[in-house]
Amino acid sequence: MSYDENAILDIIAKVSKTAVNISTVKLVHNIFYQAVPVAGTGSGTLIDSTGLILTNNHVVGGAQKINVTLGTNEVLEGTIVGSCAIHDIAVVKVDGEGRNLQAAELGDSDKIRVGQRVYAIGNPFGLAGGPSVTSGVISAINRTIESERGLIENLVQTDASINPGNSGGPLVDVGGKVIAINTAIIPFAQGIGFAIPVNQAKECTDEIAVGGTAKKPYLGIVGLSLTMEIARYYALPVDHGVLVTRVAEGSPAESAGMSEGDIILEISNAETHRIEDLVNEIHGKKVGEVVRILAVHNGREHLFEIKLSEAP
Repeated sequence: MSYDENAILDIIAKVSKTAVNISTVKLVHNIFYQAVPVAGTGSGTLIDSTGLILTNNHVVGGAQKINVTLGTNEVLEGTIVGSCAIHDIAVVKVDGEGRNLQAAELGDSDKIRVGQRVYAIGNPFGLAGGPSVTSGVISAINRTIESERGLIENLVQTDASINPGNSGGPLVDVGGKVIAINTAIIPFAQGIGFAIPVNQAKECTDEIAVGGTAKKPYLGIVGLSLTMEIARYYALPVDHGVLVTRVAEGSPAESAGMSEGDIILEISNAETHRIEDLVNEIHGKKVGEVVRILAVHNGREHLFEIKLSEAP
């Protein structure tokens, strides 16, 4: 594959102009129940010349004050348009009138391939010299992680360093298109970062534009795709499906009686060979809709009827 470094650097320089710094002030209560202001910082991605910015919900959620520093070092006041907590996405608005803001070009995350080159861009401090850039590859797709904010599904895993404060910045391909939004790091591991596929961010943005909040259906399990090797190792009765490794407390799945070790075979009469099949089916449903899940439970097939709740 031919590689023109100068062309890549020009693309990165252009995309970097769409990365902004976001600083917040949140009120937390100390041990004496006194409200104490706490400063926070993160990054964002300009997606519209009018001043719409994609960032992480954990960056701006609960903030009493939001300041956005542009690439020109101009500081603007930001307001939250809406959020999609299940995907850790929020949309912030600044006044872009007369400022000639440059919006990022959003790509298609359904075309992401493991091994492709990517660049993580962030502006954690709004320092002179512009945003920071790290490079790496897509290490895996369709990851589910459990964070202090709950489960986050269908993430892109990358070895491009996503440093503290880079949450909300763009993850771009070699063509300069944003294919994901940086969201999380695992502090006790090396070379593991996660990002939200941009197609999910687009979907959240569209729902936010309509209602202010994106309501997502919630089942409440963590699972992994069952393979013949895993089935053989654990002497499982079937060699396909989704093995449930955790059931969230208070979730619809727990209320219906699902438990760790269950193997999901079908949902709404559609076979679930992989965790991606299950995730796609759930995301295609609505809050309050009842789904029928066929699973191996306590050694025999059992049909669960589960009413999906709104994601917490």
